[in-house]
Amino acid sequence: MDTFRTVRSFPPAVRFLLLNQLGVDIGTFLLFPFLAGHLAGDLGMSPATVGMVLATIQLSHQGLVVIGGTASDRLGGHRVIPIGCLLRLSGFALFALVGGVRAVLVASVLTGVAGALLYPAMRACAAQAAPPDRRAEVFAMLNVFTATGGLIGLTLGSVLCVIDFRATAVTAAAVLMVMTMLQLFALPALAVIGSADRRYRSRSAAHGCLHVLRDRNFLAFSFTLTALTALENQVYLLFVSATQRVSGHLAAAAVMPMVGAVASLALQLRVTRLVRAKGGPALWIAPGLAMMGLAFVPPLLTASFAPAAADGHGHAVLLLLPLAAGAFLLAVGQMAVQPSTLELVTRHAAGGLVGTYFGFFYVISGVTASACTSGVGWAMDIGERTGRPWLPWCCCAALGALSALGVTWLRRAGRLPGGVVAGMQEVGGPDVLVPAARRGRGGRDRVKK
Repeated sequence: MDTFRTVRSFPPAVRFLLLNQLGVDIGTFLLFPFLAGHLAGDLGMSPATVGMVLATIQLSHQGLVVIGGTASDRLGGHRVIPIGCLLRLSGFALFALVGGVRAVLVASVLTGVAGALLYPAMRACAAQAAPPDRRAEVFAMLNVFTATGGLIGLTLGSVLCVIDFRATAVTAAAVLMVMTMLQLFALPALAVIGSADRRYRSRSAAHGCLHVLRDRNFLAFSFTLTALTALENQVYLLFVSATQRVSGHLAAAAVMPMVGAVASLALQLRVTRLVRAKGGPALWIAPGLAMMGLAFVPPLLTASFAPAAADGHGHAVLLLLPLAAGAFLLAVGQMAVQPSTLELVTRHAAGGLVGTYFGFFYVISGVTASACTSGVGWAMDIGERTGRPWLPWCCCAALGALSALGVTWLRRAGRLPGGVVAGMQEVGGPDVLVPAARRGRGGRDRVKK
């Protein structure tokens, strides 16, 4: 009930953006978790080809996300979001209709480019629509709606995949089609007001990118927060691998992601309010990262068990408990870190270049986190060959601790921003999403302080 009351207390624009996040994630999780199985099983592609397809999606997304953020600043998120959603549903429809490698690669590019447009634009719109003192709360609710969409999408996808993957892909495309229609109808009536300061809108997109690249404090912050993305990705690599190993069942792979999703639904809002009441985001990012690193300690209790050790369901459950405890700690740490991090990205943003800053943040964190994830996979291989299964878990724990120390140093050195977003609260009043009825004659207006 507290979640519903919180959602109702937000402005209409924020409520629509939360609904939009839910719909997009339902459509996304309907297909993504089952794509690799379809490519290998139904289409008979080799593991190398499957990896190439998935890498194409990731590269298209991470490589072009700056373009999505810049487009959001210059064109407005209300124009960029429907384009991204339309591209994603086109990619999903292609996955349902085609079977050749070239056509699948085209669908992968469309899907990745769609993510590059969607996510920085949605985050920038949320930052602009939220009241200045409630941005972290809005980002926290976006996480809650993402977790809800993920659970709904996974459940529906599991049912539909029993019928056929194409039924899953068509359903995912249909969900995104509905969301595209809603976006085309609602977002122009909630148009972004003054996405970027006039000084930056009047200059080229390259100038905005150069401005971000000269912001040393922001770049240091982004590289230091690499652990956030790298560690949360281990739910789908290290935790899933360990869960399948100790349980002996492939279907157990869904257990650890569900632990995190349920924890987020139950605790995200409370954790965010605690962070806001007890010192603010800059103070809590380091402890949250330390907790994310600590999450890799309980699984060490099961690291040395061979698959055959899980003799019987009762023994398997006992072996899964330390993994579930680690997944829970990882989720709680993420609840403290992620909304706080996104709020600090908006505070770094100068002249209202929120989308561009989000774009660069996602590129930096995504690319470096991919390198860290590759390192974890390398540590898993070495651990298996040398009889040291604890090695990848210790590496992840160390990464969390190092990142926490880095953020602590940035905060004590005064390199973390305070106050509110430049170009929103301090430069000419807050930029928000407002109903069309409140615009001026030219269709653009500002909400007065």
